[in-house]
Amino acid sequence: MSDLAVSAAEGIGADTPRPQTLLLTFFGGHVLDREIHVATASVLDVLDRVGVSEHATRSTLSRMARRGLLHRVRRGRHVYVGLTERSRAILHDGERRIWRAGAVNRQWDGTWTLLGFSMPESWQRQRHALRSRLLWAGFGSLQGGLWIAPGEVDPVPLLDGLGADGHVKVFQARALPPTEVAGIVREAWDIDRLAGHYRAFLARWRDPAAQAPDVLARDLLLESDWLQTIRTDPRLPREHLPADWPAEPAQELFYALSTELRPAARTIAAELLDSITDEQADD
Repeated sequence: MSDLAVSAAEGIGADTPRPQTLLLTFFGGHVLDREIHVATASVLDVLDRVGVSEHATRSTLSRMARRGLLHRVRRGRHVYVGLTERSRAILHDGERRIWRAGAVNRQWDGTWTLLGFSMPESWQRQRHALRSRLLWAGFGSLQGGLWIAPGEVDPVPLLDGLGADGHVKVFQARALPPTEVAGIVREAWDIDRLAGHYRAFLARWRDPAAQAPDVLARDLLLESDWLQTIRTDPRLPREHLPADWPAEPAQELFYALSTELRPAARTIAAELLDSITDEQADD
């Protein structure tokens, strides 16, 4: 959970996806669930197509390996990289957000999850990690130390490894009069900023050919950009958002472009990638 939250925080506000975001997108689209390791040279080729330098790609691959997100193995003169249990969990969560949860929450049943915490001043790392995880999980800050998210949110992954259970209180509740739910939404989240992310996505992708020179690069940039866009979205109840909420047209555009680009992108990737099976990597 923490790696995903950190990766999300790094991407917020960036017009161009960071190398790690692009690499995670690449591995999610072309390595996840295929039980393969791919040659570093192949990865360098793919990211070069979207303008990432060899140095930046190599540095990011090394950093991801040190953090337990990639498994590296040498075979002869070639180095191959594959997914770990941690990175598979990250990618499956991203896959769920993109393809199953969606950007529009029309199934909210009125339930809120409330989480309050108070940690010693010396616990700076734990506070930062928890705030990152709360943002990724869709929480907004309602008032000092009290965070709120729509729906039922499992607190266990939020607290995993922090040793902070005794400093956190979690409740599930429903708003009662005179509480105005629309007011809670405006207080806890920057609605204009969230809408701005979707409008910027729409503006960038009205002409997908302008984004990159080939289909594989466009597909990689498209999905990375969309993931960065929805990372900041807590999926607030649709009935409490403005009538012209831009998440819906942005999602329709993403799905349409992905349907158009993905088959050809996968064909190019299959021809490009030098790979070995996970079994061969473990020999």
